[in-house]
Amino acid sequence: MVIGFLILEIHFPYSQSLKEKRKELNRLKDRIRQKYNVAMAELDFQNTWQRTKIGIVSLNSQKIVVANLLHKILQDIEESIDGEILSHEIHFF
Repeated sequence: MVIGFLILEIHFPYSQSLKEKRKELNRLKDRIRQKYNVAMAELDFQNTWQRTKIGIVSLNSQKIVVANLLHKILQDIEESIDGEILSHEIHFF
């Protein structure tokens, strides 16, 4: 079994409060969870209103399936968020 872990650091330049950031994050989390059936959580910067670090986890018996899914999620987020991805990492366990 292969576990894939995608870490994204995102900047929301138009967010003016924690409430706005959380609204954007919740919308993103709901859409990604529903569309790709993955686990997702905010890992850092919970009290910073224009920045976040999120983790997305998926598993499968084949590494290529997990890698393709995480790359597809990354591309989807890049195209749909009202912000900028500052960095991303993919790890396999």
